[in-house]
Amino acid sequence: MTPLVLLADDSDDVLEAHGEILEDAGYRVAFARDGRQAVAQALELRPDVILMDLQMPGIDGWEATRQIRADLRTHHIPIIAFTSHGLRRYADRSFAAGCTSFVEKPCRSAPLLLEEVRRALARRAPFGTVTAAVHDNGSGATGRHRS
Repeated sequence: MTPLVLLADDSDDVLEAHGEILEDAGYRVAFARDGRQAVAQALELRPDVILMDLQMPGIDGWEATRQIRADLRTHHIPIIAFTSHGLRRYADRSFAAGCTSFVEKPCRSAPLLLEEVRRALARRAPFGTVTAAVHDNGSGATGRHRS
C-alpha cells in the first residue's frame, strides 16, 4: 500500500505546496492544522511518517510529538520536525521531544524533502512489525509507552 504522510502545519500555503510535492511523488497525504488535530490524526490514521510543524496554535509541535511518542499505537512512527526555525536549539528541542529528523521549511528543494521522507520510511519498517507483535500479544499492555 502507498505510504501515508501526515502533514501538520497551521499554514494553508505550506499544506497546499508541500502536500502537492508529496502527492506528486506518489504518497497519500493527510493534513492537520494544529497539534491537537495532529495527535488525533496520528491515532486514527496511523500514518507511516509525520511532518510536524513546531509552532502551531494550541498544542505546539513539540508537545504533539511527545503525546504521539507516549502512545504505544503511535510511538514508532517517524516524526520529522518541519519548521522555518533553523536554529540549533530548535533542532535540539525537536530531538528531545522525540522527532527523528529535522527539515527546514519552506523546503525549496522537493528532492531534499522527499529524500528525508524516504529515509524516515526506511527507518520505520522494523518498528511497525515489533509494535504490532507487542500490541497484539495479549500481555495486558495499557496502550501507553514512554520513549
